[in-house]
Amino acid sequence: MTVSNTFVRILVSVIFIPLILAICILGKYFFLGFALVIGGFAFYEFITVAKNKEASGSHFIGLPAVLLVILNVYFNFLESSHLIFVIVFIALLYELFRDQKSAILNLGVTLLGIFYIGFFVSSLISVREYFLAYQQGGFVIISMLATIWICDSAAYFFGIAYGKHKLFPRVSPKKSWEGAIAGFIFSILTMLTAKLILVDFLSWQNVIVIGIILGTVGQVGDLIESLIKRDAGVKDSSNLIPGHGGVFDRFDSLIYSAPVVYLYIRYFILQ
Repeated sequence: MTVSNTFVRILVSVIFIPLILAICILGKYFFLGFALVIGGFAFYEFITVAKNKEASGSHFIGLPAVLLVILNVYFNFLESSHLIFVIVFIALLYELFRDQKSAILNLGVTLLGIFYIGFFVSSLISVREYFLAYQQGGFVIISMLATIWICDSAAYFFGIAYGKHKLFPRVSPKKSWEGAIAGFIFSILTMLTAKLILVDFLSWQNVIVIGIILGTVGQVGDLIESLIKRDAGVKDSSNLIPGHGGVFDRFDSLIYSAPVVYLYIRYFILQ
């Protein structure tokens, strides 16, 4: 990473991090808009990357479907099973009349993008909006973001300094076990620190478990996005965020780990 690129990354972070933190605190339509932006751009990038594999996923069907899935979690106007039926029904019908090759491949990419991006991102709404005390959800989201960002940084810098054993060379040749272990440890430490500063309403056991989830599932999410990009032969999902790549690049760990954190909160904390 060049000095100029590092400077751009830091500058973008300085601008956007306070904005994201404010959105997490405000919640409601502000956070809904944030989730819609992440879901919309991540889906668009996913479909665009898939074109390198000659898969013609549908922006026309997929993008509205992703936004609808996220909106549905907030407004709850359809049961999830009914929404899934509507999405699959329309996607199949639309593909019937498209003049594109490889209908199975196209449908697979479109539906995978909808379910992977749409339903996973919508879990962020559930974490933010449905805690017992409203502001608690915002503090949990901030803690999750901080944990993931610190995990990524620790894995990167410890990997550079001490990385000798390849983690998953077929998918991401530069990642090491040393970096991954450092990211895991710092994830737990960050959540423990968050307990003292932001999420004192969670037990020590719960913050440790959430740290473990983010330190493992989050890094797996990063590997999964690397798998997709490597298969498609691209370095970044897009160049939308200067110095950071695309939205999918920046939020891949959060997208993949959010449903697991939500399920843990739903069934073990909010009993």
